[in-house]
Amino acid sequence: MSYPPPSGLPLVDAMTPAVLVLAGPVTRDEVAGLCDDVRARLEAGGARVVVCDVGGLGPPGLGVVDLLARLQLAARRAGGRIRLRDADPALHALLDLVGLRFEVEGEPEQREPALGVEEEVEPGEPAV
Repeated sequence: MSYPPPSGLPLVDAMTPAVLVLAGPVTRDEVAGLCDDVRARLEAGGARVVVCDVGGLGPPGLGVVDLLARLQLAARRAGGRIRLRDADPALHALLDLVGLRFEVEGEPEQREPALGVEEEVEPGEPAV
């Protein structure tokens, strides 16, 4: 016995990453619990990314850098990574200063152009 194929597009279960909202100044005692939260979210869901909303952390400092580094380490050990949402430009600058790179939502991926690749121009356009 055969059945006709269903009409329309097939149902797809989208893999949306879990979101962890970080608010207020985080104390050293709370860091271990947040790392456990990241590990639990990665193990519970199928996605390999936890989005950390850092908009409510306040002014960035070395405590925030330490927190994000520990969260990234916990995520890596669980087989995933974290992505930052609503990060302050000062936080970007501080993370660059200490040499930490994080994936950030809403930013295009920045890469160097491949060597030896020339852009195609339309016929009749002057050479630059």
